[in-house]
Amino acid sequence: MAPVIRMLRTAPDFDVSVLASGQHREMLIPLIDWFELSVDGDLRVMTENQTLSDLTARLMQAFQQKLDAVRPDLVLAQGDTTTVMCAALSCFYRNIAFGHVEAGLRTFDIRNPFPEEFNRVAVTRLAQLHFCPTQRSLDNVLAEHINATAAHLTGNTVVDALQFTLGKLGTQQARRFDHDILLTAHRRENFGAPLADICGALIDLCTEFPELKVLYPVHPNPNVRGTVQRLLAGHPQITLEQPLDYPDLVAAMRQAKLILTDSGGIQEEAPAMSKPVLVLRTVTERPEAAEMGVARVIGTARATIVDETRRLLLDAGHYAAMARGGSPYGDGHAAQRILDIIRAYLRTADS
Repeated sequence: MAPVIRMLRTAPDFDVSVLASGQHREMLIPLIDWFELSVDGDLRVMTENQTLSDLTARLMQAFQQKLDAVRPDLVLAQGDTTTVMCAALSCFYRNIAFGHVEAGLRTFDIRNPFPEEFNRVAVTRLAQLHFCPTQRSLDNVLAEHINATAAHLTGNTVVDALQFTLGKLGTQQARRFDHDILLTAHRRENFGAPLADICGALIDLCTEFPELKVLYPVHPNPNVRGTVQRLLAGHPQITLEQPLDYPDLVAAMRQAKLILTDSGGIQEEAPAMSKPVLVLRTVTERPEAAEMGVARVIGTARATIVDETRRLLLDAGHYAAMARGGSPYGDGHAAQRILDIIRAYLRTADS
């Protein structure tokens, strides 16, 4: 959302208020500084080891208080989190327009990823504006009988944020890393046995390739950190880091030879940096990169991760084909398009 917030705040005809849920506040604060933003309110709804039901209830209560106090003309949120779903539902209850950034992503499996696929399907039913990153996502929204005038192809703002960051890193001293493989794995559906398999695959690869170096910024969720520390802590070829600030993560992606991830955003960012991506999920709502051949969805089976990574490390032709780069997710101007669409929508609503 940073590029959208920056764009809106430069427009004199908008009065913008930014709310944070309070999730992973220690990761958010450096981002706010990096993108030269400010947060106007913190919902402070996060508690340790909370259930989705607890989180949903607290979010609905918090949004009720904020929306009743401000009565905005439009609420914007991005992605597929429970926070986004609750924001859209709260707006629906109060007849406040809601705009969904990154609309239309689908796996068509309501429980995979969980709960994100449900969240984004629900938000599509509730939103008045749909900002779709790709033609496929736009087609998905239209197939669900959304009015064509409400759905817009904008590109994904993640590309805007990436270009901003790469430009800023070019003028500042970026953190230096020394690794061949960057791994990120934190999604709820990979807790337990799948994450253990991912860790086991890393150990197998390091045994087979004694010079291989792996960087793994470990998510703070105890379901992730406990498994990773138990299986990988102290391994001489694997560096476990605290979560990286976004500019450091971009620098780490730029340094890596290849990337293993279950992240959605990295599936979009890495191809734009010509980095092959192996997606540690059974299905993705971002199939465009896989169709281009710059990403592969491989699941979490230990042997499969080893086989696919080995091929990239040893087969120069296969590596070159995946490292040719190119992003189907945007051109870096999504935020400007969103601003223009919002302005036209609100003028129409006022007339």
